[in-house]
Amino acid sequence: MDRAKSTLEQWRILQAVVDFGGYAQAAGALNKSQSSLNHAVAKLQSQLGIQLLEVRGRKAYLTEQGDVLLRRSRHITQSVAELELLANNLENGWEPKLTIAREIVYPMDMLVDALATFQPQSRGTRITIIDSVISGTHDLIKDQGVDIAICGGIPPKGYISEPLCEIDFLLVCHPEHVLAQDPNIEDDQTLAQHLQIVIKDTGKATHIDIGWLKAEQRWTVSNFHEALAILNKNIGFCWIPRHLVDSLLSQGQLCQLNLKGNSHRRVMMSLVIPNRDVQGPASALLEKIIVDKHHSSNKTDHGQS
Repeated sequence: MDRAKSTLEQWRILQAVVDFGGYAQAAGALNKSQSSLNHAVAKLQSQLGIQLLEVRGRKAYLTEQGDVLLRRSRHITQSVAELELLANNLENGWEPKLTIAREIVYPMDMLVDALATFQPQSRGTRITIIDSVISGTHDLIKDQGVDIAICGGIPPKGYISEPLCEIDFLLVCHPEHVLAQDPNIEDDQTLAQHLQIVIKDTGKATHIDIGWLKAEQRWTVSNFHEALAILNKNIGFCWIPRHLVDSLLSQGQLCQLNLKGNSHRRVMMSLVIPNRDVQGPASALLEKIIVDKHHSSNKTDHGQS
Protein backbone atom coordinates (compact mmCIF):
# COMPACT_ATOMS: atom_id res chain seq x y z
CA MET A 1 0.00 0.00 0.00
CA ASP A 2 1.34 3.43 -0.99
CA ARG A 3 2.04 5.76 1.88
CA ALA A 4 -0.17 8.84 2.03
CA LYS A 5 1.50 12.09 1.04
CA SER A 6 -0.56 14.20 3.42
CA THR A 7 -1.50 13.95 7.09
CA LEU A 8 -4.77 14.44 8.94
CA GLU A 9 -3.20 17.31 10.86
CA GLN A 10 -2.50 19.16 7.61
CA TRP A 11 -6.10 18.80 6.52
CA ARG A 12 -7.37 19.90 9.93
CA ILE A 13 -5.18 23.00 9.69
CA LEU A 14 -6.49 23.76 6.21
CA GLN A 15 -10.06 23.42 7.47
CA ALA A 16 -9.31 25.78 10.36
CA VAL A 17 -7.77 28.40 8.09
CA VAL A 18 -10.87 28.35 5.90
CA ASP A 19 -13.38 28.16 8.76
CA PHE A 20 -11.80 30.98 10.77
CA GLY A 21 -11.13 33.16 7.74
CA GLY A 22 -7.34 33.30 7.72
CA TYR A 23 -4.06 32.11 9.14
CA ALA A 24 -3.96 34.57 12.04
CA GLN A 25 -7.47 33.71 13.21
CA ALA A 26 -6.86 29.97 12.86
CA ALA A 27 -3.58 30.26 14.74
CA GLY A 28 -5.37 31.84 17.68
CA ALA A 29 -8.12 29.22 17.66
CA LEU A 30 -5.66 26.31 17.46
CA ASN A 31 -3.15 27.86 19.85
CA LYS A 32 -0.41 27.48 17.25
CA SER A 33 1.93 29.94 15.62
CA GLN A 34 0.84 31.51 12.35
CA SER A 35 4.12 30.48 10.73
CA SER A 36 3.51 26.81 11.58
CA LEU A 37 0.10 26.95 9.91
CA ASN A 38 1.56 28.65 6.85
CA HIS A 39 4.23 25.98 6.64
CA ALA A 40 1.70 23.12 7.05
CA VAL A 41 -0.56 24.38 4.26
CA ALA A 42 2.36 25.22 1.98
CA LYS A 43 3.79 21.74 2.47
CA LEU A 44 0.38 20.17 1.80
CA GLN A 45 0.05 22.10 -1.46
CA SER A 46 3.57 21.08 -2.46
CA GLN A 47 2.95 17.43 -1.68
CA LEU A 48 -0.28 17.41 -3.68
CA GLY A 49 0.99 19.59 -6.50
CA ILE A 50 -2.19 21.69 -6.32
CA GLN A 51 -2.84 25.18 -5.03
CA LEU A 52 -5.54 24.95 -2.37
CA LEU A 53 -5.61 28.50 -1.04
CA GLU A 54 -4.93 31.96 -2.35
CA VAL A 55 -4.51 34.93 -0.05
CA ARG A 56 -6.19 38.20 -0.99
CA GLY A 57 -5.54 40.96 1.47
CA ARG A 58 -5.58 39.42 4.92
CA LYS A 59 -7.99 36.63 4.11
CA ALA A 60 -7.38 33.19 2.59
CA TYR A 61 -9.74 31.93 -0.09
CA LEU A 62 -10.16 28.42 -1.46
CA THR A 63 -9.31 27.74 -5.07
CA GLU A 64 -11.77 25.68 -7.09
CA GLN A 65 -9.60 22.56 -6.61
CA GLY A 66 -9.16 23.40 -2.94
CA ASP A 67 -12.92 23.59 -2.43
CA VAL A 68 -13.41 20.08 -3.82
CA LEU A 69 -10.61 18.58 -1.74
CA LEU A 70 -11.65 20.40 1.43
CA ARG A 71 -15.18 18.99 1.23
CA ARG A 72 -13.79 15.46 0.88
CA SER A 73 -11.28 16.03 3.69
CA ARG A 74 -14.09 16.93 6.10
CA HIS A 75 -15.61 13.49 5.61
CA ILE A 76 -12.25 11.87 6.33
CA THR A 77 -11.46 13.87 9.47
CA GLN A 78 -15.01 13.35 10.73
CA SER A 79 -14.66 9.59 10.18
CA VAL A 80 -11.39 9.59 12.09
CA ALA A 81 -12.98 11.57 14.92
CA GLU A 82 -15.80 9.02 15.09
CA LEU A 83 -13.29 6.17 15.01
CA GLU A 84 -11.37 7.71 17.92
CA LEU A 85 -14.62 8.22 19.79
CA LEU A 86 -15.49 4.58 19.22
CA ALA A 87 -12.09 3.50 20.56
CA ASN A 88 -12.55 5.69 23.61
CA ASN A 89 -16.00 4.23 24.18
CA LEU A 90 -14.69 0.68 23.91
CA GLU A 91 -11.91 1.49 26.36
CA ASN A 92 -14.17 3.13 28.91
CA GLY A 93 -17.09 0.75 28.55
CA TRP A 94 -20.31 1.88 30.18
CA GLU A 95 -21.36 5.46 29.39
CA PRO A 96 -21.45 7.83 32.38
CA LYS A 97 -24.23 9.88 30.77
CA LEU A 98 -26.89 9.63 28.08
CA THR A 99 -28.76 12.41 26.30
CA ILE A 100 -32.23 11.73 24.91
CA ALA A 101 -34.12 13.93 22.47
CA ARG A 102 -37.89 13.65 22.95
CA GLU A 103 -40.29 15.11 20.43
CA ILE A 104 -42.75 16.77 22.82
CA VAL A 105 -45.74 14.93 21.38
CA TYR A 106 -44.30 11.63 22.65
CA PRO A 107 -45.95 10.81 26.01
CA MET A 108 -43.55 11.61 28.83
CA ASP A 109 -44.99 8.85 30.99
CA MET A 110 -43.97 6.30 28.37
CA LEU A 111 -40.37 7.50 28.51
CA VAL A 112 -40.39 7.65 32.32
CA ASP A 113 -41.72 4.09 32.45
CA ALA A 114 -38.76 2.93 30.34
CA LEU A 115 -36.30 4.93 32.44
CA ALA A 116 -37.73 3.43 35.62
CA THR A 117 -36.90 -0.02 34.26
CA PHE A 118 -33.47 1.16 33.15
CA GLN A 119 -32.53 2.88 36.42
CA PRO A 120 -31.71 -0.22 38.54
CA GLN A 121 -29.36 -1.39 35.78
CA SER A 122 -27.97 2.05 34.93
CA ARG A 123 -24.75 1.90 36.99
CA GLY A 124 -25.30 5.53 37.85
CA THR A 125 -25.60 6.76 34.27
CA ARG A 126 -26.85 10.35 34.26
CA ILE A 127 -29.80 11.07 31.97
CA THR A 128 -30.52 14.34 30.17
CA ILE A 129 -33.80 14.74 28.29
CA ILE A 130 -34.08 17.45 25.66
CA ASP A 131 -37.61 18.36 24.60
CA SER A 132 -37.70 19.31 20.94
CA VAL A 133 -40.31 20.14 18.32
CA ILE A 134 -40.60 18.86 14.76
CA SER A 135 -37.42 19.71 12.82
CA GLY A 136 -35.62 20.46 16.09
CA THR A 137 -35.52 16.73 16.77
CA HIS A 138 -34.19 16.16 13.25
CA ASP A 139 -31.43 18.71 13.83
CA LEU A 140 -30.36 16.94 17.03
CA ILE A 141 -30.23 13.64 15.14
CA LYS A 142 -28.21 15.04 12.24
CA ASP A 143 -25.85 16.92 14.54
CA GLN A 144 -25.44 13.71 16.57
CA GLY A 145 -25.88 15.77 19.71
CA VAL A 146 -27.90 13.06 21.45
CA ASP A 147 -27.53 9.34 22.10
CA ILE A 148 -31.17 8.41 21.53
CA ALA A 149 -33.89 10.36 19.74
CA ILE A 150 -37.64 9.82 19.61
CA CYS A 151 -38.97 11.77 16.65
CA GLY A 152 -42.32 12.25 14.97
CA GLY A 153 -43.10 11.69 11.32
CA ILE A 154 -40.43 10.67 8.82
CA PRO A 155 -36.91 10.62 10.34
CA PRO A 156 -34.11 12.55 8.61
CA LYS A 157 -32.94 11.06 5.33
CA GLY A 158 -30.27 8.42 5.76
CA TYR A 159 -31.19 7.42 9.33
CA ILE A 160 -32.71 4.09 10.30
CA SER A 161 -35.66 4.24 12.68
CA GLU A 162 -37.68 1.82 14.80
CA PRO A 163 -41.44 2.58 14.86
CA LEU A 164 -42.78 2.87 18.40
CA CYS A 165 -46.37 4.10 18.38
CA GLU A 166 -48.84 6.44 16.70
CA ILE A 167 -50.03 9.70 18.22
CA ASP A 168 -53.38 11.27 17.37
CA PHE A 169 -53.73 15.04 17.20
CA LEU A 170 -57.19 16.47 17.87
CA LEU A 171 -58.49 19.90 16.93
CA VAL A 172 -59.83 21.52 20.11
CA CYS A 173 -61.08 24.80 21.56
CA HIS A 174 -62.82 26.07 24.70
CA PRO A 175 -66.46 24.84 24.98
CA GLU A 176 -67.65 28.49 25.01
CA HIS A 177 -65.63 29.45 21.94
CA VAL A 178 -67.72 30.53 18.94
CA LEU A 179 -66.39 27.53 16.97
CA ALA A 180 -67.85 25.17 19.60
CA GLN A 181 -71.37 26.32 18.72
CA ASP A 182 -71.14 24.12 15.64
CA PRO A 183 -68.09 21.84 16.07
CA ASN A 184 -68.66 20.14 12.70
CA ILE A 185 -66.80 22.51 10.40
CA GLU A 186 -67.51 22.02 6.71
CA ASP A 187 -65.11 24.60 5.28
CA ASP A 188 -61.57 25.27 6.48
CA GLN A 189 -62.04 28.93 5.54
CA THR A 190 -64.33 29.16 8.56
CA LEU A 191 -61.47 27.93 10.71
CA ALA A 192 -59.05 30.33 9.06
CA GLN A 193 -61.01 33.31 10.38
CA HIS A 194 -60.11 32.47 13.99
CA LEU A 195 -56.95 32.63 16.08
CA GLN A 196 -54.79 29.49 15.97
CA ILE A 197 -52.38 28.45 18.71
CA VAL A 198 -49.27 26.76 17.27
CA ILE A 199 -46.18 25.20 18.82
CA LYS A 200 -42.85 26.73 17.84
CA ASP A 201 -40.55 24.52 15.80
CA THR A 202 -37.26 24.30 17.70
CA GLY A 203 -35.25 23.49 14.58
CA LYS A 204 -33.87 25.37 11.61
CA ALA A 205 -36.29 23.98 9.02
CA THR A 206 -39.72 25.47 8.56
CA HIS A 207 -41.17 23.09 5.96
CA ILE A 208 -42.16 20.31 8.36
CA ASP A 209 -45.51 20.77 10.04
CA ILE A 210 -48.12 18.77 11.89
CA GLY A 211 -51.76 19.66 11.38
CA TRP A 212 -53.65 22.40 9.58
CA LEU A 213 -51.80 25.73 9.44
CA LYS A 214 -53.80 28.23 7.42
CA ALA A 215 -55.10 30.72 9.97
CA GLU A 216 -53.94 34.28 9.37
CA GLN A 217 -54.00 34.99 13.11
CA ARG A 218 -51.55 32.87 15.11
CA TRP A 219 -50.06 32.82 18.56
CA THR A 220 -46.90 30.74 18.81
CA VAL A 221 -45.90 29.12 22.09
CA SER A 222 -43.15 26.75 23.22
CA ASN A 223 -45.20 23.75 24.39
CA PHE A 224 -48.66 22.26 24.75
CA HIS A 225 -48.98 23.27 28.41
CA GLU A 226 -48.83 26.90 27.33
CA ALA A 227 -51.30 26.21 24.53
CA LEU A 228 -53.75 24.60 26.96
CA ALA A 229 -53.46 27.58 29.32
CA ILE A 230 -54.46 29.88 26.45
CA LEU A 231 -57.33 27.63 25.36
CA ASN A 232 -58.55 27.60 28.96
CA LYS A 233 -59.08 31.37 28.63
CA ASN A 234 -61.42 30.80 25.66
CA ILE A 235 -58.83 32.03 23.19
CA GLY A 236 -58.19 30.32 19.85
CA PHE A 237 -58.04 26.71 18.73
CA CYS A 238 -55.16 24.24 18.54
CA TRP A 239 -54.05 20.80 17.36
CA ILE A 240 -53.07 18.87 20.50
CA PRO A 241 -52.10 15.20 21.10
CA ARG A 242 -55.05 13.12 22.25
CA HIS A 243 -53.34 11.89 25.40
CA LEU A 244 -53.03 15.48 26.62
CA VAL A 245 -56.71 16.39 26.11
CA ASP A 246 -58.71 13.18 26.61
CA SER A 247 -59.53 13.91 30.25
CA LEU A 248 -60.26 17.59 29.51
CA LEU A 249 -62.67 16.57 26.76
CA SER A 250 -64.44 14.05 28.99
CA GLN A 251 -64.75 16.69 31.74
CA GLY A 252 -66.20 19.22 29.30
CA GLN A 253 -63.28 21.63 29.70
CA LEU A 254 -62.47 21.42 26.00
CA CYS A 255 -64.50 20.84 22.86
CA GLN A 256 -63.31 18.72 19.94
CA LEU A 257 -63.78 20.28 16.52
CA ASN A 258 -64.37 18.12 13.47
CA LEU A 259 -62.94 19.68 10.33
CA LYS A 260 -64.38 17.90 7.32
CA GLY A 261 -61.68 15.73 5.76
CA ASN A 262 -59.23 16.49 8.55
CA SER A 263 -60.84 15.80 11.95
CA HIS A 264 -57.58 14.43 13.37
CA ARG A 265 -53.97 13.77 12.44
CA ARG A 266 -51.99 10.64 13.21
CA VAL A 267 -48.20 10.79 13.52
CA MET A 268 -45.84 7.82 13.85
CA MET A 269 -43.26 8.11 16.61
CA SER A 270 -39.92 6.42 15.92
CA LEU A 271 -36.70 5.77 17.81
CA VAL A 272 -33.41 6.74 16.14
CA ILE A 273 -29.82 6.10 17.22
CA PRO A 274 -27.96 8.99 15.51
CA ASN A 275 -24.58 7.23 15.45
CA ARG A 276 -24.85 3.50 16.02
CA ASP A 277 -21.13 2.96 15.36
CA VAL A 278 -20.29 4.56 18.70
CA GLN A 279 -23.32 3.40 20.65
CA GLY A 280 -22.33 2.15 24.08
CA PRO A 281 -23.88 -0.57 26.25
CA ALA A 282 -25.97 1.80 28.37
CA SER A 283 -27.56 3.35 25.28
CA ALA A 284 -28.13 -0.09 23.77
CA LEU A 285 -29.84 -1.29 26.96
CA LEU A 286 -32.13 1.74 27.17
CA GLU A 287 -32.99 1.44 23.48
CA LYS A 288 -33.96 -2.21 23.98
CA ILE A 289 -36.12 -1.35 27.00
CA ILE A 290 -37.99 1.39 25.13
CA VAL A 291 -38.59 -0.76 22.05
CA ASP A 292 -39.54 -3.86 24.06
CA LYS A 293 -42.13 -1.94 26.08
CA HIS A 294 -43.87 -0.80 22.92
CA HIS A 295 -43.64 -4.12 21.12
CA SER A 296 -44.64 -6.30 24.06
CA SER A 297 -47.73 -4.26 24.82
CA ASN A 298 -48.69 -4.31 21.14
CA LYS A 299 -51.00 -1.37 21.68
CA THR A 300 -50.90 2.38 21.14
CA ASP A 301 -53.51 3.53 23.62
CA HIS A 302 -51.74 6.88 23.90
CA GLY A 303 -52.30 7.62 20.24
CA GLN A 304 -55.26 5.57 19.02
CA SER A 305 -58.61 7.15 18.38
